[in-house]
Amino acid sequence: MGESWVMTTSLLFLFLFFQNLKYVHTSFICYGDFFTGNYGINRDNLLSSLPSNVVNNGGFYNASLGRASRNNSVHVVALCRRGYEAQACKTCLEHVIDDTKSKCPHQKETFSWVTEEANDVLCNLRYTNHSTFGKLELSPFTINPNPNVIESYKNMTLFSQEWIAMVNRTLEAASTADTSSVLKYYSATRTELTEIPDVYALMQCTPDLSPSDCNRCLRECVTEFQRQFWGRQGGGVGRPSCYFRWDLFEFYKAFDNATRVLAPPSQASPTALDCGRDEKDFEGRHIAIIVVPAIINLIIFVGLVCSWKRKTPRTGIKESYDPYDGQSMLRFDFVMLRTATHDFSPEMKLGEGGFGSVYKGVLPNGQEIAVKRLTRGSGQGDIEFRNEVLLLTRLQHRNLVKLLGFCNEGDEEILVYEFVPNSSLDNFIFDEAKRFLLTWEVRYRIIEGVARGLLYLHEDSQLRIIHRDLKASNILLDAEMNPKVADFGMARLFNMDQTRGQTSKVVGTYGYMAPEYATYGQFSAKSDVYSFGVMLLEMISGKRNKNLNEEEEEEEGEQEGLLDFVWKKWSEGKYAEIIDPLAAPSNNIPVDQVMKLIHIGLLCVQDDVSKRPTINSILIWLESHAAITMPVPTPVTFLTAPPSPSSSLHG
Repeated sequence: MGESWVMTTSLLFLFLFFQNLKYVHTSFICYGDFFTGNYGINRDNLLSSLPSNVVNNGGFYNASLGRASRNNSVHVVALCRRGYEAQACKTCLEHVIDDTKSKCPHQKETFSWVTEEANDVLCNLRYTNHSTFGKLELSPFTINPNPNVIESYKNMTLFSQEWIAMVNRTLEAASTADTSSVLKYYSATRTELTEIPDVYALMQCTPDLSPSDCNRCLRECVTEFQRQFWGRQGGGVGRPSCYFRWDLFEFYKAFDNATRVLAPPSQASPTALDCGRDEKDFEGRHIAIIVVPAIINLIIFVGLVCSWKRKTPRTGIKESYDPYDGQSMLRFDFVMLRTATHDFSPEMKLGEGGFGSVYKGVLPNGQEIAVKRLTRGSGQGDIEFRNEVLLLTRLQHRNLVKLLGFCNEGDEEILVYEFVPNSSLDNFIFDEAKRFLLTWEVRYRIIEGVARGLLYLHEDSQLRIIHRDLKASNILLDAEMNPKVADFGMARLFNMDQTRGQTSKVVGTYGYMAPEYATYGQFSAKSDVYSFGVMLLEMISGKRNKNLNEEEEEEEGEQEGLLDFVWKKWSEGKYAEIIDPLAAPSNNIPVDQVMKLIHIGLLCVQDDVSKRPTINSILIWLESHAAITMPVPTPVTFLTAPPSPSSSLHG
């Protein structure tokens, strides 16, 4: 009995610890150009005294240092939650400053709303290379949902109406300036709903805003939460100018003086999504969810594990996969996805992935999604499913495709992504009818965007990830032709101090594989750089790297591959012959950009790994508008044909 109690208590502690660790965490957004010169010195000088200055000035402080004319001006804004304890505020800011320097070491702009768990305090830091004081800043933003889904209530419509009324009341109070405090835009409310004893909401704006701007900022936060994570038991949304969080439990020690208010039902039509679950009897359970959420979560956890084992007799991913590894995403119901895709009809099919088909779907609230249904019984498909869920749960970048959730019921393994309307890059590069849409400016922007996505994977995220299958078909394009790196099924997670790995199973696509990987199974960040170089040269030339199969070459009359072709023309000084004529009218492309991109592409595909640049160097070169010095490339070779008739290999 004693051992059983200790084991149960330990499991409960570990489960809640990891749940809270994943749900409430520091979110950093690094953006803007990379700085050089004195910008970093000025930034560090401002940040060194920032925590004390915030506390000494009532919880909010802004300052600037440097000159815009010299490109080294830094503008810093920071605050803590109203009612903060001085030491807790300072500690929070000290930690976020250290983490920001570590995770955003070179960017000119960053912002974060941070929870300091040890002291249960909220603080905010933002610095930019231009003044933002008094200006409404809505983007970028961070969003952290509660991992738990709200159970179906007797009347979900009533819950939605009451929730909206609670949020509106909190918002109006927060955006009404209270001149008695430096932190004048703030509200923390505790509301009793019909079927939930206590719901807690907190909103805060930076005090340099006008009331109308604060109101707009908070409404944008609420709308974003409803759009992405309606149906969760809470969550937080942070924008540079404001913050919103709600939950079914107290947080930040913000509600000690909050009076419980009964929320009147709102008559406004709810904008939140009813996830389509069957209504069930909830009598007696709603109180327990609030009073003892830890126990209920543990019961759910054990139930899921037991259910998992009952439903999946075969060995593999499902038996070893922990459903709470993907807790920051939504677990979709299979019936909902089948309805959204019209029963996975051919008319909704977008294409074929590595181990399954991809369909377009439309959720009940009108949101468009992409649904990847993995091939049943595929062991490698199981690995892809696990990789995508475990990695994309923890990654957030504008140049990475967003994984919205997953479904694993019975033999079904399904991944649900944001819908990207312009499909993949290869559909434009290699299609004569569409290629003209890829103007030179668009191509350059796509190349930069992919580089930023890779930099995030290799260096700037909390994980270190090697993609291993970077190619044009795995670059998706949104409505504005912005690139998003996709398909992380083959990706590998590295330790932060690890530089290379080796595998006996070579996976990926020939023609994009680095020689050391295709031949010996050795991979590193430089393997992704090689693939990036091939893709870059394809974009510049409009030609596919077809040197994969001799029969295919003979049919099309091509005796040399893309890399040979580019190197030959580069060596002869015939740069214009490399450029796709559909990229822009003749003589309308900057010659320096042409030469720079070809030069970078050839450096990326060097046979010698040590001669390839890092993705960080590549991005600096791409973003530089001044003359730059790059290493001189050497002649390149590549794998002339794969050891099997197929050009794709997935282990």
